[in-house]
Amino acid sequence: MPTFDDVRRIALALPGSLPNDDGTAFRVDGKLFAWPWMERLDPKRARVVNLDVLVVRVASELDKDALIDMDPRVFFTEPHYDGYAAILIRLDVIDEAMLEKLLADSWRLRAPKRPRERT
Repeated sequence: MPTFDDVRRIALALPGSLPNDDGTAFRVDGKLFAWPWMERLDPKRARVVNLDVLVVRVASELDKDALIDMDPRVFFTEPHYDGYAAILIRLDVIDEAMLEKLLADSWRLRAPKRPRERT
């Protein structure tokens, strides 16, 4: 069962990856590729960080739907992400190898061409 510390380790191993100030969101070339879910617990209050769920970019809405169909225990979305190519991942049930793949895929979608050629 990966934790957010594993997310941080994997994300920072990718070339050019930089964390935000608190080390929970990751960018490459200034573009966000992984971040914690900002969960809305109460419709009248601000969203709160949920480090048990990671959000990563995916290539398309079709890819997002395919992941959810593949394993809805692990992958899900919410109305906030409708029309947006990103998937929410429950860290307590994802396999670490799959997490590594999804982080690398998300990084590739955002990285400039030169660093992508090295991976």
